[in-house]
Amino acid sequence: MSYNSSSFYLEGQPLCKASDMDIDTCSHASQDAKNLEVPSICVTCQLFADNKPLSLVRSTSCQLSDTRIVWNQCLNLSFQIADLPQTATLVFTILSFGSEAGTSVIGGSAMPLFDRDGSLRSGQQRLHIWRGVAGDNHIPTSTPFHIEPVGEAQELEDRFKELDRRSSPNAEWLDKLALRLIQLMRENEVERDDQLILTVELPKYDLPVVFSEQEPVSVTTSSHSAPLHDAPGRNVDASLFTINDPEGDKENLIEAKHRRLIRSQRSSLLDRERKPTATVRDELNAILLYPSTRPLSSAEKDLVWSFRFHLTRFPKALTKFLKSVVWSDSYETRQATEVLLPMWAEPELSDVLELLGPWFRDLRVRLYAVRLLRRASDDELELYLLQLVQVIKFDEVAWSAAKKSQLQRVNQGQSDSDTQSQDLIRNGPKLVELLCERSTSNKVLGTMFYWYIKVECGDTVYGTLFERVAGLLQKQLLKRNEPLAEMIKRQRDFVDLLSAKSKQLRLSRDGRPKKIEKLHALLADNKSGLNHFRPALSLPLDPDIYVSRTVPERSTIFKSNLFPLRIEFCIEDPCDAEMESTNHDHKTYTVICKDGDDLRQDQLVIQLFALMDKLLRNEKLDLKITPYRVLATSPTNGLVEFIPSMTIAAIVAEFNGSILNYLRAHYPDKDSQATYHVQSTVLDTFVRSCAGYCVITYLLEIGDRHLDNLLVSPDGHFFHVDFGYIFGHDPKPFPPPVKICKEMVEGLGGANSVYYARFKRLCSTAYACLRKNANLILNSVSLMVDANIPDIRSEPDKAVLKIQEKFLLDLSEEKAIAHFEALFNETSYISTMFDRLHNMAQYFRQ
Repeated sequence: MSYNSSSFYLEGQPLCKASDMDIDTCSHASQDAKNLEVPSICVTCQLFADNKPLSLVRSTSCQLSDTRIVWNQCLNLSFQIADLPQTATLVFTILSFGSEAGTSVIGGSAMPLFDRDGSLRSGQQRLHIWRGVAGDNHIPTSTPFHIEPVGEAQELEDRFKELDRRSSPNAEWLDKLALRLIQLMRENEVERDDQLILTVELPKYDLPVVFSEQEPVSVTTSSHSAPLHDAPGRNVDASLFTINDPEGDKENLIEAKHRRLIRSQRSSLLDRERKPTATVRDELNAILLYPSTRPLSSAEKDLVWSFRFHLTRFPKALTKFLKSVVWSDSYETRQATEVLLPMWAEPELSDVLELLGPWFRDLRVRLYAVRLLRRASDDELELYLLQLVQVIKFDEVAWSAAKKSQLQRVNQGQSDSDTQSQDLIRNGPKLVELLCERSTSNKVLGTMFYWYIKVECGDTVYGTLFERVAGLLQKQLLKRNEPLAEMIKRQRDFVDLLSAKSKQLRLSRDGRPKKIEKLHALLADNKSGLNHFRPALSLPLDPDIYVSRTVPERSTIFKSNLFPLRIEFCIEDPCDAEMESTNHDHKTYTVICKDGDDLRQDQLVIQLFALMDKLLRNEKLDLKITPYRVLATSPTNGLVEFIPSMTIAAIVAEFNGSILNYLRAHYPDKDSQATYHVQSTVLDTFVRSCAGYCVITYLLEIGDRHLDNLLVSPDGHFFHVDFGYIFGHDPKPFPPPVKICKEMVEGLGGANSVYYARFKRLCSTAYACLRKNANLILNSVSLMVDANIPDIRSEPDKAVLKIQEKFLLDLSEEKAIAHFEALFNETSYISTMFDRLHNMAQYFRQ
């Protein structure tokens, strides 16, 4: 049986963005169109595997260009299905022919014939066409056929596939009506998103066609009849080999029967009065101390379920209980959501964040978490806003699943007696509605929410979802807080203009001094839009700061590959209308504008710094953390708050290699020999901030530390900048676990000083405090796994686990602190060598 595909049709405006690239493929098809005076369209198809062609190029006939082109013809690729390799891929290219423009590529796409489960694709397939490029036959391809839909688009595609497979009830009149509506929705989607969609009808089969699996071969098998005692494969570890078992993920029938017997409805009345023994209580307490990332075993889930009524008085037990529920069991689901959830002791915010994660998909659980979140203050929402924006993705999946489940029950003729479920779907408070509502009444929250959403609108998967959220926010702002809506519009115009000018300066071939001259001229020009702002402009980086104008003479460009701008603004009190903007005694606010740099990773790190600083302050421990502000305004642009300070590299060069000399120059105390003639408050600030950043950078495994991204302000605040490598990623080999350089130790008075001893005590205390709040930190990072953070995206499964390893949650507090303190004795001489190499590179860059 040969493989063929048929019934091609194309949706969209094919010629609006067609490239002018000439191609040689399918020259015989161009002969059909030579005499046509209007552009004509055809589709070419070829079968590839492992970058090698398996068939000749086949093409459809030429059709006149239109918004919907139907070929309705069969292409036979003359290849037996039984001979198809698992990497077989159909590569499509859409061509345009015209008498004047010649042959040009409209777009292309590549579709693997076998899906992830090894099943041969069949039936109707909708292919996303990448404009201006031919279909790419490489693995991985640059023109994938599928872009994961979200929300209603996902539900639409799932329902259509069910209809195509006839797995849904057959009602001919309803099918015709549904098909018309589906086609209309598809056309609207294509027109709205300016897409090109190629629909291909593949052969259908009565039964699924799967790729055959090879039987695993034992490495200890010998072809000789006599045993080979010295064969190299006899002692091979079996864990080195992975065998794909199709039934491995299926439910174990024996375990399922055991679970149903243990959790039977007959024992429900007894469970209400059940009290744990001392031994069982210790087991339950141990389970409650598990980190949020640790899965529960079947026995642990059964134990938690058995004592669920007893555990309702413990807020920390809620997430463990919900993980123990078998959500496919309607009885357990109803009891968990309708009986136990309302009577459970209210959990803390760290557990509420966990309930909003992708692990809990039941709509009633998520709505319960949203109701608890309503009680949070605006400051708390602002602190976790970065994570809550990501939760919108998980919420959309949960709501779509709930609507789909209800629709399936209706289609199958089942009466939906669960009126509470219906009311939740219709009237349940969504997280996005809560965030929009609170954003309209709080300037800072509204501004941050807008910019976080704006960056997500560029996401290839969830961009459409966040565009809807942005529209909802705009609608609510215009209705409830029009001045804030106008201010955000001014911020957007300001950022767009600043980004354009920054890119223009970065791409110019001038040297750095000439670039600085151009920057000064730009900021001094009254017509540039960057010289003065009337009325005063609320900065998107810090909405509480209003600026009236820029200070050109104090602005500059850093010596870096991307040439970031440093722009100084005059601060103005918006309540004082008579204040003169030309008064040079105004306070100033300095912003770094970066173009060509994705600041979302830095933004996350600074947010985690602020979170840990708050946790430490809650324990009455102020370590003088400096969580300066970072705001990504797009995937390639952003703003950073500038803190007046000097890098340790500059301090070493200018102050005879001593941080103490630097502090002494700004805040001297000639009478205090005990503090090395530095004011005691300044030295205390330096000691505390060094301790705070050593612990935080250890937990987050901040990499690429050198003397140019370690800074000290004149008043003693030590802090880190530039977080291009986090969670264990580091371009340098053998980085030290605790980021402390010899210059810092000397600034503390040396390794034998009382200040260095105090520094280590503060580190141990801070580590113990943060370790007690490990779940909150782990949950905050877990919610960001889909946020396009580079060092999370590369290893999403390991990012959270790496932080968990640093907390040593499997050890007692005493042993964990002892292990942490031992790390101070580990030094890395290689890091010192790399610091010197970095200084040389900076010198030659000038």
